[in-house]
Amino acid sequence: AAADTVPAGTFPSFMAEGSLLCRRGEYDKALACFNNALKLRVGDKHCLVARSKCYLKLGDTENSLKDAEASLQNDKTFSKGLYQKAETLYTMGDFEFALVFYHRGYRLRPELQKFRLGIEKSQEAIVNCIGSPSSVKLEIKEDLCFISRQAESKKANQKLQIKLTKDQKWTRKQEPVRNPKTERQLLGELYADKAYLEKLLKDKDLMESSTKQGIKVADLVLSGISYLDTRSEFWQQQKPIYARVRERKLRQQRWIRDKKRKPAEVGRYIVKSMEDIDMLLTGDSPEECCKKAERVLKTIQGWSDEEVPNKNELIGNLHSCIGNAQLEMGQMEAALQSHKMDLEFARQNNLPDAESRALDNIGRVYARIGKFQQAIDTWEEKIPMAKSSLEKTWLFHEIGRCYLELNKAEAAQNYGQKSLQSADEEGDVEWQLHATVLVAQAQVKLKDYRSAIMNFEKALEKAKLIHNEAAQKAIIIALDDVSKSFIEELNERREETTIAFSSPDYDYSSENGKDDNSGKYREREESDQSTENRGEKQNEDARNYKDGNNE
Repeated sequence: AAADTVPAGTFPSFMAEGSLLCRRGEYDKALACFNNALKLRVGDKHCLVARSKCYLKLGDTENSLKDAEASLQNDKTFSKGLYQKAETLYTMGDFEFALVFYHRGYRLRPELQKFRLGIEKSQEAIVNCIGSPSSVKLEIKEDLCFISRQAESKKANQKLQIKLTKDQKWTRKQEPVRNPKTERQLLGELYADKAYLEKLLKDKDLMESSTKQGIKVADLVLSGISYLDTRSEFWQQQKPIYARVRERKLRQQRWIRDKKRKPAEVGRYIVKSMEDIDMLLTGDSPEECCKKAERVLKTIQGWSDEEVPNKNELIGNLHSCIGNAQLEMGQMEAALQSHKMDLEFARQNNLPDAESRALDNIGRVYARIGKFQQAIDTWEEKIPMAKSSLEKTWLFHEIGRCYLELNKAEAAQNYGQKSLQSADEEGDVEWQLHATVLVAQAQVKLKDYRSAIMNFEKALEKAKLIHNEAAQKAIIIALDDVSKSFIEELNERREETTIAFSSPDYDYSSENGKDDNSGKYREREESDQSTENRGEKQNEDARNYKDGNNE
């Protein structure tokens, strides 16, 4: 949706399209979008972070780290760049350096939970690798200067070592690294892939062949096995087998303990979950919001009424959240069903606020799918439940807009005037603008052009007051069209008057009648002339508004 609202081929369009592709898991295509975006804005730190995430998802940690560091080149306090660099280092297995950058980000942005979680997982990974710091005892038994010199000598000798030949590498790769059972537990589903690659190594004819690009099949197979070995070592360091067994036991104990959940824990869980759901919905992640709400709904339904006193109210609220997320995803029928379930729970448990919310949402869905009469019926049922003038303003405006869509202009005008009255009570200029435009549009359909022109001019003043340029342009165009229609109507009326005067059936027999009639027609003609002059003046004003705006 974001990509459709910006011009194609621009930096925002490439960024929006790349973000959408990342969400879908199409990282190669997303990478191309971010590359195009960086051509337009070289060195943009937000784009570099986005591309770094793509590289990380594709397993290219080297380029991911380069982009993360580049995003910090001009701004060392850029929190997104710090987090991305920390994530990349963590994935590479450099847990100590990752911990450093998680701490830097946490000092700058302590309110962001992701840095705190990064610190915790880095510390846990380090402990899994080398053990707890309390278990390490330092003892001085030799001359530390000697040890330092020995280490320097060893480092110098390493530079002079001869590199292994391919045959030696092959032999080294074929040596078993660890117990097959342990490796199966570490690799999981990937263990079958590694076994297949190792089986291919035994086919010497295949290993000596090459691809169309000139790459030896043996090199490809060995690189695949090497990658799987690296990943298994990483997973072994991050969470060894003994840690997994211990974690499984802890999870079982936690599950038994959670059966007797305390009220405070229940409250914290519900509040945190509802905050997360709301954040996901407002953060343009409706799919994740829907999944999260469904999980929480299933959890709460499994609890007793004693654990959750307001259980029915929460269930209705979660149905509402699911319906709103489904509406954002375009799943109209599913959204309608979710909001109807919310309405049913509200009525069964006598919850007026929840009932008002459900009617509001059902009306929105009906209006979105073009069922305007159903939307009107639903919203009119909600009118007595509206508590504030602002709520009434929105409600009357939406009902009037639906009537306008059904070509019931008189009803649309009435609801537009009600909306304007409520907006005046609230003192909300923006809603005064919307209501005035609705009234003017209804008057155009009723062919009350003079009143429509006056209301469009009032709306134009309000649009200028809140600096809404888009509304000003639209109103000026509407004023121009209405003025033309008004002038055409005046010309038609004048032609009808002229035809009436020139008719041979006109009665001149009575002198008094003549005087009276001539006076009446003269008054009418003057009235029409003045009306025409006002219409032409208003049309000219509208053109001046339009020309001034274009300048």
